[in-house]
Amino acid sequence: MRIGLVGYAGLGRLLQAPLIASIPGAQLVGVVCGSPTQHAELTRAYPGVVGHPDLGSLIAAGVDSLVIATPLGERPAQVREALRRDLPVVCAAPLASTLAEAEDLVALAERRGVPLCVQQLRRWDSDLLTLARLLREKRLGRVRLFESRLQLTDLAAAGLGTEAGLLLELGSHLVDQALLLFGPVERVYAEAQFPRGDPAREREFFLSLRHRSGEVSHLSGSGLQNCPQRLRVVGERGVYSVDGLDGQAAALRQGRTPRSEKASWGAEEHQRWGWLSVGEERSRVPSERGRWDLFYQGWLAALTQGAPLPVAARETLACQAILAAARESARTGESLAPEAVARVPEASLADTQERARPSHLHVE
Repeated sequence: MRIGLVGYAGLGRLLQAPLIASIPGAQLVGVVCGSPTQHAELTRAYPGVVGHPDLGSLIAAGVDSLVIATPLGERPAQVREALRRDLPVVCAAPLASTLAEAEDLVALAERRGVPLCVQQLRRWDSDLLTLARLLREKRLGRVRLFESRLQLTDLAAAGLGTEAGLLLELGSHLVDQALLLFGPVERVYAEAQFPRGDPAREREFFLSLRHRSGEVSHLSGSGLQNCPQRLRVVGERGVYSVDGLDGQAAALRQGRTPRSEKASWGAEEHQRWGWLSVGEERSRVPSERGRWDLFYQGWLAALTQGAPLPVAARETLACQAILAAARESARTGESLAPEAVARVPEASLADTQERARPSHLHVE
């Protein structure tokens, strides 16, 4: 499969290019570079991969699918152009800045019958896969509280911009994980802090989601500080906690890839395993391997074998509706139902949320 990458700054260079180049059956054939410096970096890292000045040039050179990894404000127009040319598209998360934009793109993909997939790589984080295993094994009992954090001080090193605010940049991943684990959300409450004089770009946020099934998710993100605790899940039988982020992004920055590491890719060292606390007893929980590479394997299988998309296009709408409600809640101080801001076409938000439960977690 000939894959073209749009955007080589940030996420494109740090994550997308090395992942694409590591997947059997995939070939990175061209990249849209925004500057001569990016072009030179591409040539050094991937000899033979052609740099292009714009999306039209890349498409004209011949590709089977596109990966959009540009800043959030540029993505909708690029996704729309690809869909109108009937090219399957992977788009970095989130798909768009607003729910309305996301709805329009999903509707366009469905009308034209072109696969559109939002890249929620953190569905394949080591800690989330390990938590899913504990839930399947019923080792925590009924979950009462899910606490999940993404707090970073070096946003550039993580490939993140700040033009759209961290609620979208980080919140899209946190909300997606909560939906996967615990299903549809009934109420959303949010708080956000902004740089002085800039009320449009959150630098810290907190979300409280009440799931229809009874669980509560507390999600937070920050670009101002690091927080050692990544995950804490409180169940009636035990508590599972994890310190530190999944190590796949750091490995990619160090030049290690799924191809170079093979079966050890995504494996966490013993010292980075999480803890299971049951009463006064506390023990390490062996971590599942992080498997971001499975996203692209699933994408190839969907296009060549008719397998389900690794992230269905409509799954992103439930997430974006919750983020839209969160922005409104942070503005008004009120708890809101996602339906209050949603305009999901051809399906109710409840139906869309119900369908946002991919099979690879197998959580019941």
